[in-house]
Amino acid sequence: MTKLSVNINKIATLRNARGGNMPDVEKAALDCERFGAEGITVHPRPDERHIRYSDVRAIRPTLSTEFNIEGNPIPSFIDLVMEVVPDQVTLVPDAADAITSNAGWDTIRNREFLTEVCKKFKSKGIRVSIFTDPDPEMVKGASLCGCDRVELYTESYASGYGAGKEQAIRPFVAAAQAAKECGLGLNAGHDLNLENLEYYIRTIPWTDEVSIGHAIICDALYMGLEKTIQAYLSKIKIF
Repeated sequence: MTKLSVNINKIATLRNARGGNMPDVEKAALDCERFGAEGITVHPRPDERHIRYSDVRAIRPTLSTEFNIEGNPIPSFIDLVMEVVPDQVTLVPDAADAITSNAGWDTIRNREFLTEVCKKFKSKGIRVSIFTDPDPEMVKGASLCGCDRVELYTESYASGYGAGKEQAIRPFVAAAQAAKECGLGLNAGHDLNLENLEYYIRTIPWTDEVSIGHAIICDALYMGLEKTIQAYLSKIKIF
């Protein structure tokens, strides 16, 4: 059954815009769990414009559900993950100045590097997921790097959903099937929302986890955080 991991970056963005500790990021993480989230995701970036490294350290010991840290495995990120030891680390090839993640790894060109990183994290018992585009060859390449899962970058599905959901999801089905054939777990994330999430899960029901942040926080402005998380859970708990 697919799990919902809530990305709390946007809560930290709001806090950082004013300074101080409002909203309280640590409390928000615990509230998300209390409201039904089955995991918490953070994506610390070098400029700490939203989640800070100190947030990651503070949140880790308080959580009772899965903790997923995603980001580009630069040296400082690697050191943080090895220190905190989350349940899962998701490797994302975003540049330091990227507004948000905008591409998956070329797992063939970066095979040697990704293999080394996977080995390092797995030595600590951390599950490793590699962020990939919906390309079966990139998924197969990720498998050769020694990861446990891939996370499919779902922006193109979300942006194409309105024009034709069957066509938009087709490459994701192919990539998800490749992951299954390689024995990899399967995650998904980026621009998934209440409109497009259920169709994705119905079509690819072996998805292990979806990581959603921006849309949840936007919906929570109108619905409240608890009702929003429950609404998202209703879109994935359909089997």
